[in-house]
Amino acid sequence: MDRVTLAVGGGGASTQSFISDVIFSKLGNNLLKKAADAALVETADRTAFTTDSFVVRPEFFPGGDIGKIAVCGTVNDLLVSGAIPEYLSFGLVIPEGYLLKDLERVIDSMAVTCEKAGVKIVCGDTKVVERGALDGLIINTSGIGRSVNDYTDYGNIKEGDRVILTSDAARHGMSVLLARGELGFDGGIDSDCAPLNDVFDAVRPFDVSFARDATRGGIAAVLNEIAAMCGAGFLMDDDSINVRENVRYLCDMLGFDPLSVANEGLAVIIIREKDAQKALEALKKTENGAGAAIAGTVTADGKVVLKTSIGGRRFIEMPRGELLPRIC
Repeated sequence: MDRVTLAVGGGGASTQSFISDVIFSKLGNNLLKKAADAALVETADRTAFTTDSFVVRPEFFPGGDIGKIAVCGTVNDLLVSGAIPEYLSFGLVIPEGYLLKDLERVIDSMAVTCEKAGVKIVCGDTKVVERGALDGLIINTSGIGRSVNDYTDYGNIKEGDRVILTSDAARHGMSVLLARGELGFDGGIDSDCAPLNDVFDAVRPFDVSFARDATRGGIAAVLNEIAAMCGAGFLMDDDSINVRENVRYLCDMLGFDPLSVANEGLAVIIIREKDAQKALEALKKTENGAGAAIAGTVTADGKVVLKTSIGGRRFIEMPRGELLPRIC
């Protein structure tokens, strides 16, 4: 079989063969291989739980694919909540006729990313829909982790806290846009898609007030969401926000604000002023935090403002409309 058929999702012999030959062979562990209706996992007293669905188009792009994003997105949602990720579930919704080699490539990518992130996929589900009902693969992942900190409490954010951006901005959105081939050229931009375990291991000893990963809507969406929820403001420094030269050039050419473009390996970490420099030094020793910078300060006026490179100031607005559809 070189393509997925409706029988793969039908529950019979083809389903069992697919689960055994493809899923278990690549993602198998003692919990998943039980093939139970629910996995029985051990958790701490306080457990973090999250879920997300992924519909990125194209499904393969420089630096990642839909499988890698599905794992990274859920792992990072747990990490920015202050949890240590442990277990994931996944659901596949596959269009009839989907190439099996592409599906295996996606699952291989999930396996590699799970190993890097230190998580296990312990349960899952597969559905196949009629040809033409979907334009590609959909993956849902849910995750649970051991909650060791709480980075979700808006009340922890105080005036004077510093804003650390853990990596350069806008690479994922621009990579996916170029991979679609609609622009007619290759900009050589790889996605920043990565599990951020090393980043949060580095900052865990410090007094982190709040954290969020800057995916859809980018840094601008995160800062505006926080401001709306708690009334805090932000003064960001354009010179301290890292954007790679080729990414900035492409954003300028197409009229995109890098602060509003999606990321898949960048976290916004709000931290007490006394710990900001020490945390930054720790981050710079990690693989995924090497490009981190202290890029802003929490203010009390409720406004999200950017100090520009030429000394002016402008509001950082909440992104509106579909800037880059299906980027995660």
